[in-house]
Amino acid sequence: MSRKINSVAVLGAGTMGIGIAGLAAEHDCKVLMLDVSMEAAEKALERIVNGRPPAIDTPGKEANITLGTLEDDLEKIADYDWVCEAVIEDLATKRALFDRLEPLRKDGSVVSTNTSGIPLRDITAGMPERLLKDVCVTHFFNPVKIMKLCELVPSTQTDPEVVDAFRDYLGGVMGKGVVNAKDTVNFIGNRIGCFWMLMGLHAATHARAAGLSQERIDALMSKPMGLPPTGLYGLIDLIGLDVMDFVGKNLALNLPKDDAGRAFTKFPAAEQALFERGQLGRKSGGGFYRVSKLDDGSKKKETFDLDTGEWRDAEVVALDVGADVMFDDSADGAFAWGIMGGTLAYAADLVPEISDDIVNIDRAMRWGFGWSKGPFELIDAIGPGRFAEQCRAKLGHTPKMLGVLETAGAESFYTEDGRSFLGLDGKLHKVPAE
Repeated sequence: MSRKINSVAVLGAGTMGIGIAGLAAEHDCKVLMLDVSMEAAEKALERIVNGRPPAIDTPGKEANITLGTLEDDLEKIADYDWVCEAVIEDLATKRALFDRLEPLRKDGSVVSTNTSGIPLRDITAGMPERLLKDVCVTHFFNPVKIMKLCELVPSTQTDPEVVDAFRDYLGGVMGKGVVNAKDTVNFIGNRIGCFWMLMGLHAATHARAAGLSQERIDALMSKPMGLPPTGLYGLIDLIGLDVMDFVGKNLALNLPKDDAGRAFTKFPAAEQALFERGQLGRKSGGGFYRVSKLDDGSKKKETFDLDTGEWRDAEVVALDVGADVMFDDSADGAFAWGIMGGTLAYAADLVPEISDDIVNIDRAMRWGFGWSKGPFELIDAIGPGRFAEQCRAKLGHTPKMLGVLETAGAESFYTEDGRSFLGLDGKLHKVPAE
């Protein structure tokens, strides 16, 4: 059966549901958007049209969206090609909705969940064979309109035609960068990105004890590494400590027993204290940083000093270093190696667990987290041989893909100006088109 998506029913009109519905409507897809009440659905449509930024760019495209409620209008999904679940990140809630929607959808339709990290197998366990063949994870990143990445995760039973239908629509119509991920906790982007953040808080605790300021920590974890200017603390302020706490608990439940991330699923003491008193980040008016507007119209940035427990003026730190600072015998080098070297090594150990190849991992981190180079591209830039030696000296082992590279006698993960990549089999393969 050939599948084609021309219409979508979005179940749940929170931040992600709004983004998905808006992007589909922008591309002239017929959209049904359902939420817990008509009032909630109408407020969601208002955010689609007049939000900051709006979820659609072209005035009038909101006419492609029909509103309804999950209680009264769920049967209307029978008229839609794609049923996209985007309710709260709670396993029981998602399973209950899947139980309700499955008998109502039409034959030939496709189904997805926008979960950011709950394994698909847990959401669909024990459900009808028809659903198991027609379902995937379509994990969009927020804000949906802006972020290029969408992780596509089939189950072991998903029909290949369903995967093709999603890939064609997500990439060909919505313009997303689609990566192939596996049904593992947090998939690709959040598995590596959240390791970087949670492990990074622990590495930063040691760095502060060695004399590095929070601003210097963020400066090191931005331009020198090819990462966004938010750095570590700034990024977590943007996301929120409440979200990171939820992520940590999910990882603690679902990570493999021997996974390196298990050591970092809880906050260090200082960050835990912030979380417990509701100092969560930008959403609470301030977290590690806060910005206030002065009477003269100018803005003042302050830093919450984790060691003194007091607010102070933020420092401006300018660094003239690159990613190879992680090899320096200095406090900067020790911290950079601890967080960035540790994350690159972690990524190199996750093939084929989270992805069959390095290309999908690199694309996920570039498209989803704004890295200028993905983990393997960055290892190539700093020198795989040098990096492998440092891993053996500092970590006591050779990460899996570095072992593959050394066994193959290769000097880099990518060759021919990025047109070929090293596979798990030790052979060169053509980099697929984006």
